[in-house]
Amino acid sequence: MVRRTLLALAVVALAACSARADSKLLDSLSSGTPDLKSAGALAFGPEGILFVGDPAGACIFALDTGDRSADGKGMPKVEGIDSKIASMVGVKADALKINDLAVNPMSGNVYLSVSRGTGPDAKPVLIKIDRASKVSEFDTKGVKFAKVTLPNPAKGAEVITQIQYVKGNVYVAGLSSEKFASNLRSIPFPFKEADKGASVEIFHGAHGGLETRSPVRTFAAYDINGETNILAAYTCTPLVRFPVKDLKVGEKVTGTTVAELGNGNRPLDMVIYTKGGKDYILMCNSKHGLLKIPTEGIDKVEAINKKVNGKAGLKAETIEAFKTNVLQLDTFDKEHAVILVKADKGMNVETIALP
Repeated sequence: MVRRTLLALAVVALAACSARADSKLLDSLSSGTPDLKSAGALAFGPEGILFVGDPAGACIFALDTGDRSADGKGMPKVEGIDSKIASMVGVKADALKINDLAVNPMSGNVYLSVSRGTGPDAKPVLIKIDRASKVSEFDTKGVKFAKVTLPNPAKGAEVITQIQYVKGNVYVAGLSSEKFASNLRSIPFPFKEADKGASVEIFHGAHGGLETRSPVRTFAAYDINGETNILAAYTCTPLVRFPVKDLKVGEKVTGTTVAELGNGNRPLDMVIYTKGGKDYILMCNSKHGLLKIPTEGIDKVEAINKKVNGKAGLKAETIEAFKTNVLQLDTFDKEHAVILVKADKGMNVETIALP
Protein backbone atom coordinates (compact mmCIF):
# COMPACT_ATOMS: atom_id res chain seq x y z
CA MET A 1 0.00 0.00 0.00
CA VAL A 2 2.83 2.40 0.87
CA ARG A 3 4.58 1.68 -2.43
CA ARG A 4 1.34 2.24 -4.35
CA THR A 5 0.68 5.52 -2.52
CA LEU A 6 4.21 6.75 -3.17
CA LEU A 7 3.86 5.82 -6.83
CA ALA A 8 0.58 7.73 -7.05
CA LEU A 9 2.17 10.76 -5.41
CA ALA A 10 5.12 10.53 -7.81
CA VAL A 11 2.76 10.46 -10.80
CA VAL A 12 0.89 13.50 -9.48
CA ALA A 13 4.18 15.33 -8.87
CA LEU A 14 5.42 14.45 -12.37
CA ALA A 15 2.18 15.69 -13.90
CA ALA A 16 2.45 18.92 -11.91
CA CYS A 17 6.05 19.43 -13.06
CA SER A 18 5.00 18.77 -16.66
CA ALA A 19 2.13 21.24 -16.35
CA ARG A 20 4.49 23.88 -14.95
CA ALA A 21 6.97 23.25 -17.78
CA ASP A 22 4.27 23.57 -20.42
CA SER A 23 2.91 26.68 -18.70
CA LYS A 24 6.40 28.18 -18.82
CA LEU A 25 6.53 27.61 -22.59
CA LEU A 26 3.17 29.33 -23.12
CA ASP A 27 4.06 32.12 -20.69
CA SER A 28 7.12 32.90 -22.81
CA LEU A 29 4.83 34.05 -25.63
CA SER A 30 3.39 37.57 -25.89
CA SER A 31 0.13 38.70 -27.50
CA GLY A 32 0.38 40.63 -30.75
CA THR A 33 0.55 40.12 -34.49
CA PRO A 34 3.72 38.44 -35.80
CA ASP A 35 5.37 40.32 -38.67
CA LEU A 36 5.67 37.28 -40.93
CA LYS A 37 7.31 38.17 -44.22
CA SER A 38 7.02 34.60 -45.51
CA ALA A 39 5.92 31.20 -44.25
CA GLY A 40 8.02 28.17 -45.11
CA ALA A 41 9.07 25.22 -42.96
CA LEU A 42 6.66 24.19 -40.17
CA ALA A 43 7.06 22.11 -37.01
CA PHE A 44 5.01 21.52 -33.87
CA GLY A 45 6.26 21.67 -30.31
CA PRO A 46 4.47 21.10 -26.98
CA GLU A 47 1.05 22.57 -26.18
CA GLY A 48 0.07 23.12 -29.80
CA ILE A 49 2.87 25.64 -30.38
CA LEU A 50 3.54 25.97 -34.10
CA PHE A 51 7.03 26.94 -35.23
CA VAL A 52 7.13 28.78 -38.56
CA GLY A 53 10.28 29.37 -40.56
CA ASP A 54 10.32 32.80 -42.22
CA PRO A 55 13.16 32.73 -44.77
CA ALA A 56 12.40 36.22 -46.10
CA GLY A 57 12.77 37.62 -42.59
CA ALA A 58 15.53 35.16 -41.59
CA CYS A 59 13.72 34.27 -38.38
CA ILE A 60 11.67 31.60 -36.61
CA PHE A 61 8.27 32.31 -35.05
CA ALA A 62 6.59 30.32 -32.28
CA LEU A 63 2.78 30.70 -32.44
CA ASP A 64 0.23 29.56 -29.86
CA THR A 65 -2.46 27.94 -31.99
CA GLY A 66 -4.67 27.28 -28.94
CA ASP A 67 -5.24 23.90 -30.59
CA ARG A 68 -4.79 21.43 -27.76
CA SER A 69 -7.46 18.74 -28.09
CA ALA A 70 -8.87 16.43 -30.75
CA ASP A 71 -12.33 17.27 -32.06
CA GLY A 72 -13.67 13.98 -33.35
CA LYS A 73 -11.88 10.96 -34.78
CA GLY A 74 -11.84 11.80 -38.48
CA MET A 75 -8.78 11.68 -40.71
CA PRO A 76 -8.17 14.67 -43.00
CA LYS A 77 -8.94 14.23 -46.69
CA VAL A 78 -9.38 17.20 -49.02
CA GLU A 79 -9.46 17.10 -52.80
CA GLY A 80 -8.37 20.20 -54.67
CA ILE A 81 -6.87 21.82 -51.58
CA ASP A 82 -4.97 24.35 -53.71
CA SER A 83 -8.18 25.54 -55.39
CA LYS A 84 -10.00 25.77 -52.05
CA ILE A 85 -7.23 27.87 -50.52
CA ALA A 86 -6.94 30.05 -53.60
CA SER A 87 -10.67 30.78 -53.47
CA MET A 88 -10.41 31.66 -49.77
CA VAL A 89 -7.53 34.12 -50.20
CA GLY A 90 -8.66 35.63 -53.50
CA VAL A 91 -6.13 34.40 -56.07
CA LYS A 92 -6.01 31.79 -58.81
CA ALA A 93 -4.60 28.37 -57.92
CA ASP A 94 -1.53 28.91 -60.12
CA ALA A 95 -0.67 32.04 -58.07
CA LEU A 96 -0.49 30.02 -54.87
CA LYS A 97 2.28 27.81 -53.49
CA ILE A 98 1.97 25.32 -50.63
CA ASN A 99 5.35 25.31 -48.88
CA ASP A 100 5.00 22.84 -46.03
CA LEU A 101 2.62 20.63 -44.06
CA ALA A 102 2.64 19.76 -40.34
CA VAL A 103 0.24 17.79 -38.15
CA ASN A 104 -0.51 19.00 -34.61
CA PRO A 105 0.00 15.83 -32.52
CA MET A 106 -2.33 17.14 -29.79
CA SER A 107 -5.35 17.50 -32.08
CA GLY A 108 -4.64 15.75 -35.36
CA ASN A 109 -5.36 19.00 -37.23
CA VAL A 110 -3.19 19.73 -40.26
CA TYR A 111 -1.49 23.08 -40.89
CA LEU A 112 -0.15 24.34 -44.20
CA SER A 113 2.20 27.23 -44.93
CA VAL A 114 1.27 29.00 -48.15
CA SER A 115 2.57 31.79 -50.35
CA ARG A 116 -0.23 33.93 -51.76
CA GLY A 117 0.99 35.40 -55.03
CA THR A 118 4.43 35.10 -56.59
CA GLY A 119 7.79 36.82 -56.42
CA PRO A 120 8.62 39.59 -53.94
CA ASP A 121 4.95 40.50 -53.56
CA ALA A 122 3.96 37.04 -52.24
CA LYS A 123 2.21 37.13 -48.87
CA PRO A 124 2.32 34.39 -46.19
CA VAL A 125 -0.84 32.53 -45.24
CA LEU A 126 -1.34 29.75 -42.67
CA ILE A 127 -4.12 27.22 -43.29
CA LYS A 128 -5.75 24.77 -40.90
CA ILE A 129 -7.52 21.54 -41.88
CA ASP A 130 -9.44 19.93 -39.03
CA ARG A 131 -10.25 16.25 -38.55
CA ALA A 132 -13.58 16.76 -40.29
CA SER A 133 -11.59 18.04 -43.32
CA LYS A 134 -12.86 21.61 -42.88
CA VAL A 135 -10.42 24.12 -44.39
CA SER A 136 -9.94 27.53 -42.74
CA GLU A 137 -7.33 30.25 -42.49
CA PHE A 138 -5.40 30.43 -39.25
CA ASP A 139 -5.55 34.11 -38.38
CA THR A 140 -2.35 35.31 -36.71
CA LYS A 141 -3.79 38.65 -35.62
CA GLY A 142 -3.61 38.95 -31.84
CA VAL A 143 -2.05 35.53 -31.24
CA LYS A 144 0.54 34.86 -28.56
CA PHE A 145 3.94 34.45 -30.18
CA ALA A 146 7.70 34.72 -29.87
CA LYS A 147 10.35 35.39 -32.49
CA VAL A 148 14.06 34.70 -32.85
CA THR A 149 16.25 36.10 -35.63
CA LEU A 150 19.08 34.17 -37.28
CA PRO A 151 22.34 36.13 -36.94
CA ASN A 152 24.20 35.04 -40.08
CA PRO A 153 21.67 34.28 -42.81
CA ALA A 154 22.42 33.74 -46.46
CA LYS A 155 20.26 35.59 -48.94
CA GLY A 156 17.32 33.80 -50.53
CA ALA A 157 14.77 31.14 -49.67
CA GLU A 158 17.35 28.53 -48.61
CA VAL A 159 18.29 30.37 -45.43
CA ILE A 160 15.73 28.04 -43.76
CA THR A 161 15.03 24.72 -45.46
CA GLN A 162 13.66 22.67 -42.55
CA ILE A 163 12.92 23.00 -38.83
CA GLN A 164 12.05 20.53 -36.07
CA TYR A 165 11.42 20.74 -32.34
CA VAL A 166 13.46 18.15 -30.43
CA LYS A 167 13.81 17.86 -26.65
CA GLY A 168 13.51 21.56 -25.85
CA ASN A 169 15.32 22.89 -28.91
CA VAL A 170 14.33 24.05 -32.38
CA TYR A 171 16.76 22.65 -34.94
CA VAL A 172 17.14 24.71 -38.10
CA ALA A 173 18.75 23.65 -41.38
CA GLY A 174 19.66 26.02 -44.20
CA LEU A 175 22.40 28.23 -45.59
CA SER A 176 24.38 30.80 -43.67
CA SER A 177 26.66 33.62 -44.80
CA GLU A 178 29.69 31.72 -43.49
CA LYS A 179 32.44 30.43 -45.79
CA PHE A 180 31.14 26.88 -45.34
CA ALA A 181 27.53 27.80 -45.94
CA SER A 182 25.58 24.63 -45.11
CA ASN A 183 24.38 25.13 -41.55
CA LEU A 184 22.66 23.28 -38.70
CA ARG A 185 21.78 25.18 -35.56
CA SER A 186 19.99 24.41 -32.32
CA ILE A 187 17.91 27.18 -30.72
CA PRO A 188 16.67 26.60 -27.15
CA PHE A 189 12.98 27.25 -26.58
CA PRO A 190 11.71 29.49 -24.95
CA PHE A 191 13.63 31.74 -27.31
CA LYS A 192 16.40 34.06 -26.17
CA GLU A 193 18.70 34.41 -29.14
CA ALA A 194 20.08 32.25 -31.92
CA ASP A 195 23.79 31.58 -32.32
CA LYS A 196 25.56 31.12 -35.64
CA GLY A 197 25.24 27.35 -35.52
CA ALA A 198 27.61 24.72 -36.90
CA SER A 199 28.87 24.48 -40.47
CA VAL A 200 28.23 21.00 -41.83
CA GLU A 201 29.87 19.15 -44.70
CA ILE A 202 29.18 15.78 -46.26
CA PHE A 203 30.80 13.33 -48.62
CA HIS A 204 28.49 13.06 -51.61
CA GLY A 205 29.09 9.62 -53.11
CA ALA A 206 27.36 10.36 -56.42
CA HIS A 207 29.49 13.48 -56.89
CA GLY A 208 32.66 11.86 -55.50
CA GLY A 209 33.66 14.66 -53.13
CA LEU A 210 33.03 16.76 -50.05
CA GLU A 211 30.31 19.42 -50.16
CA THR A 212 29.98 22.42 -47.85
CA ARG A 213 27.50 24.65 -49.69
CA SER A 214 24.63 22.25 -50.38
CA PRO A 215 21.84 22.76 -47.82
CA VAL A 216 20.08 20.00 -45.93
CA ARG A 217 16.75 19.62 -47.75
CA THR A 218 14.90 17.73 -45.05
CA PHE A 219 15.80 16.02 -41.78
CA ALA A 220 14.47 14.14 -38.78
CA ALA A 221 15.83 13.50 -35.29
CA TYR A 222 16.57 9.90 -34.29
CA ASP A 223 18.18 8.35 -31.22
CA ILE A 224 21.02 5.92 -32.01
CA ASN A 225 22.50 4.01 -29.07
CA GLY A 226 20.99 6.52 -26.68
CA GLU A 227 22.31 9.60 -28.50
CA THR A 228 20.21 11.98 -30.56
CA ASN A 229 21.23 12.27 -34.21
CA ILE A 230 20.02 14.42 -37.06
CA LEU A 231 19.32 12.27 -40.13
CA ALA A 232 19.64 14.68 -43.05
CA ALA A 233 18.84 14.23 -46.74
CA TYR A 234 20.41 16.22 -49.54
CA THR A 235 19.74 16.68 -53.25
CA CYS A 236 20.83 13.71 -55.41
CA THR A 237 20.27 11.93 -52.66
CA PRO A 238 22.77 11.26 -49.86
CA LEU A 239 21.38 10.40 -46.42
CA VAL A 240 23.73 11.59 -43.67
CA ARG A 241 23.75 11.40 -39.88
CA PHE A 242 25.08 14.06 -37.53
CA PRO A 243 25.31 13.35 -33.78
CA VAL A 244 23.72 16.34 -32.04
CA LYS A 245 26.59 16.44 -29.52
CA ASP A 246 28.97 17.31 -32.39
CA LEU A 247 26.97 20.32 -33.57
CA LYS A 248 28.92 22.88 -31.54
CA VAL A 249 28.66 26.58 -32.27
CA GLY A 250 31.21 27.75 -34.83
CA GLU A 251 32.51 24.23 -35.50
CA LYS A 252 32.81 22.57 -38.89
CA VAL A 253 31.23 19.13 -38.62
CA THR A 254 31.53 16.28 -41.13
CA GLY A 255 28.53 13.97 -41.23
CA THR A 256 28.53 10.22 -41.86
CA THR A 257 26.96 9.35 -45.21
CA VAL A 258 24.94 6.19 -44.62
CA ALA A 259 23.09 5.91 -47.95
CA GLU A 260 23.02 7.09 -51.53
CA LEU A 261 19.41 6.87 -52.72
CA GLY A 262 19.73 7.84 -56.39
CA ASN A 263 20.75 10.73 -58.64
CA GLY A 264 18.56 13.41 -60.18
CA ASN A 265 16.31 13.55 -57.14
CA ARG A 266 15.39 16.11 -54.52
CA PRO A 267 14.17 14.89 -51.11
CA LEU A 268 11.10 16.85 -50.03
CA ASP A 269 10.09 15.62 -46.57
CA MET A 270 10.79 12.77 -44.15
CA VAL A 271 9.49 11.22 -40.93
CA ILE A 272 10.54 8.30 -38.72
CA TYR A 273 8.06 5.74 -37.45
CA THR A 274 7.86 2.30 -35.86
CA LYS A 275 6.07 -0.69 -37.33
CA GLY A 276 6.29 -4.34 -36.28
CA GLY A 277 8.86 -3.42 -33.64
CA LYS A 278 11.26 -1.90 -36.19
CA ASP A 279 12.01 1.72 -37.06
CA TYR A 280 11.79 3.15 -40.55
CA ILE A 281 12.41 6.41 -42.38
CA LEU A 282 9.66 7.45 -44.78
CA MET A 283 10.81 10.01 -47.31
CA CYS A 284 8.98 11.70 -50.17
CA ASN A 285 11.02 12.77 -53.17
CA SER A 286 10.73 14.69 -56.41
CA LYS A 287 11.73 11.68 -58.53
CA HIS A 288 11.51 8.56 -56.38
CA GLY A 289 8.12 9.10 -54.74
CA LEU A 290 7.77 7.57 -51.27
CA LEU A 291 10.80 5.62 -50.06
CA LYS A 292 10.81 3.39 -46.96
CA ILE A 293 14.26 2.95 -45.40
CA PRO A 294 14.91 0.62 -42.43
CA THR A 295 17.11 2.22 -39.76
CA GLU A 296 18.42 -1.18 -38.62
CA GLY A 297 22.20 -1.17 -38.84
CA ILE A 298 22.45 2.60 -39.28
CA ASP A 299 25.19 2.70 -36.64
CA LYS A 300 27.18 -0.10 -38.31
CA VAL A 301 26.78 0.56 -42.04
CA GLU A 302 30.07 1.42 -43.73
CA ALA A 303 30.38 5.15 -44.28
CA ILE A 304 30.32 6.21 -47.93
CA ASN A 305 33.56 8.12 -48.52
CA LYS A 306 34.33 7.41 -52.16
CA LYS A 307 32.54 7.87 -55.46
CA VAL A 308 29.70 5.43 -56.08
CA ASN A 309 27.53 4.83 -59.11
CA GLY A 310 23.87 4.38 -58.33
CA LYS A 311 22.65 3.40 -54.87
CA ALA A 312 24.71 2.38 -51.84
CA GLY A 313 24.52 1.96 -48.07
CA LEU A 314 21.13 1.54 -46.40
CA LYS A 315 18.56 0.03 -48.75
CA ALA A 316 15.35 1.83 -49.70
CA GLU A 317 12.04 0.32 -50.80
CA THR A 318 9.82 2.24 -53.20
CA ILE A 319 6.17 2.33 -52.11
CA GLU A 320 4.48 1.29 -55.35
CA ALA A 321 1.18 3.06 -54.62
CA PHE A 322 3.03 6.38 -54.33
CA LYS A 323 5.84 6.23 -56.88
CA THR A 324 5.36 9.87 -57.87
CA ASN A 325 3.71 13.16 -56.95
CA VAL A 326 3.98 13.08 -53.14
CA LEU A 327 5.07 16.59 -52.17
CA GLN A 328 4.85 16.73 -48.35
CA LEU A 329 4.17 14.38 -45.45
CA ASP A 330 3.93 14.22 -41.67
CA THR A 331 2.92 11.52 -39.20
CA PHE A 332 -0.73 11.66 -38.16
CA ASP A 333 -0.62 8.97 -35.47
CA LYS A 334 1.30 5.73 -34.84
CA GLU A 335 -0.32 4.05 -37.83
CA HIS A 336 -1.01 6.84 -40.35
CA ALA A 337 0.59 9.73 -42.20
CA VAL A 338 -0.87 12.78 -43.89
CA ILE A 339 0.46 13.58 -47.36
CA LEU A 340 0.11 16.35 -49.91
CA VAL A 341 -0.25 14.80 -53.36
CA LYS A 342 -0.20 16.32 -56.83
CA ALA A 343 -3.28 14.96 -58.65
CA ASP A 344 -4.64 15.21 -62.19
CA LYS A 345 -6.48 18.37 -61.17
CA GLY A 346 -4.63 20.31 -58.52
CA MET A 347 -3.46 18.95 -55.17
CA ASN A 348 -5.04 16.71 -52.56
CA VAL A 349 -4.48 16.14 -48.86
CA GLU A 350 -4.84 12.48 -47.91
CA THR A 351 -4.38 10.30 -44.83
CA ILE A 352 -2.66 6.99 -45.57
CA ALA A 353 -1.56 3.93 -43.60
CA LEU A 354 2.13 3.94 -42.76
CA PRO A 355 3.68 1.27 -45.02
